[in-house]
Amino acid sequence: MTTTALPTTTLTAAENELYQDVVLEHKRAPRHYGHLSAATHQARGHNPQCGDDLQVELVMAGDQVKDIGFHGQGCAICIASASMMTEAVIGHDAAEVQALQQRFRAVLTGQLEPEAAQLGKLVSLAGVRRYPGRIKCALLGWHALMHALAAEADAESGVTP
Repeated sequence: MTTTALPTTTLTAAENELYQDVVLEHKRAPRHYGHLSAATHQARGHNPQCGDDLQVELVMAGDQVKDIGFHGQGCAICIASASMMTEAVIGHDAAEVQALQQRFRAVLTGQLEPEAAQLGKLVSLAGVRRYPGRIKCALLGWHALMHALAAEADAESGVTP
């Protein structure tokens, strides 16, 4: 009996190299890293299991992410994912950002094939799904972003988070 590996669990050498290159590039030079001087919303993500700790800050104009920044410390996957997240969400409205986060999470958890997810450059992080212990690292910045967006909705409705 022969078995074949699923394409989502096995990366080609080229895909693995791309994944490693992208992670290292964004770890070395993270995009939108630092404090925003006029943040309107923010949230912290902390993973006590590995020590990753990020603060995500937003400048919202209505429902649109006008600017985003993050700061803190984390492993290469955590920082790279947060860096790529900032590039992917700036200029988009909250509903689009939430939909992107759901697709990204679904790819990392194996619920959606990378090819079907429409992730743009984020698809290069699909290799994280091979390392279940690192999925939380890749999602930490996204969780903080979702909390920041939820804080915005709460603030608009008069509810204190």
